[in-house]
Amino acid sequence: MPELPEVETVRRTLETLILGKQIEDVKVSWSKIIKRPDDIEQFRFLLIGQTITSIGRRGKFLKIVMDDVVLISHLRMEGRYVVADKQDEVDKHTHVRFSFTDGTELRYRDVRKFGTMHVFERGEEENYLPLSQLGPEPLSDSFAAEDLLGMFQQTSRNVKQVLLDQTIVVGLGNIYVDEALFKAGIHPESSAKSLSKKQVGKLHQSIVETLDKAVNQGGSTIRSYVNSQGEMGMFQQQLAVYARKGESCYSCGNEIVRIVVGGRGTHICTNCQTKIR
Repeated sequence: MPELPEVETVRRTLETLILGKQIEDVKVSWSKIIKRPDDIEQFRFLLIGQTITSIGRRGKFLKIVMDDVVLISHLRMEGRYVVADKQDEVDKHTHVRFSFTDGTELRYRDVRKFGTMHVFERGEEENYLPLSQLGPEPLSDSFAAEDLLGMFQQTSRNVKQVLLDQTIVVGLGNIYVDEALFKAGIHPESSAKSLSKKQVGKLHQSIVETLDKAVNQGGSTIRSYVNSQGEMGMFQQQLAVYARKGESCYSCGNEIVRIVVGGRGTHICTNCQTKIR
């Protein structure tokens, strides 16, 4: 599933491709993607005639802001946006098409059909699910080490499970949690409550640095992820532990191992990452 850096890369790419375009028509071939409103004709009615004024992001969600409404889009496992000419052949996995008055289209392609779309009146999107319960943005001033420490002290879960909780901090998934924990020298099975103020401060810094570097590299090309222009992210070339099972740790030479934490495949260096109970 695309995480914050991948979604941010898609946002930046779409910003260069569709900003200022007016929607002339909307075609939906897989209705289950549309969650709000649940009537496809109403979905089309809300969007036709709208001009795209900005492209935002909230955690792993894209925010396509228009004159009067906001489209909230979650790519899930395989979702992708592609900009094409109207006359171009339509791929069988393309399920939503936004036709613009200039002869181009924004096409949503999703092999597994897990993506979601919600439309809200502009300014109302943060008041309802799926955005209303999200935690702070890790690359914003609202994400403070002191707040993270406070949330850690209120839970009995291990640190990886807490960091994957989108109500605690948004945008983190399996890849970047593993990378940040390694960078901070913390074992993912450590109790979040047991971490010291110094350790949480180091983890906070590791999260910010890892995500910032990944955003600048265009995200990670894991499995099938590419941005909206078909370009691959490059951060996977800098991954320290994720997907490196059996390889040597860059820091100590110890073998990277894969364990399961909270049902999620997890990559660690048992020498560099200390487990705290």
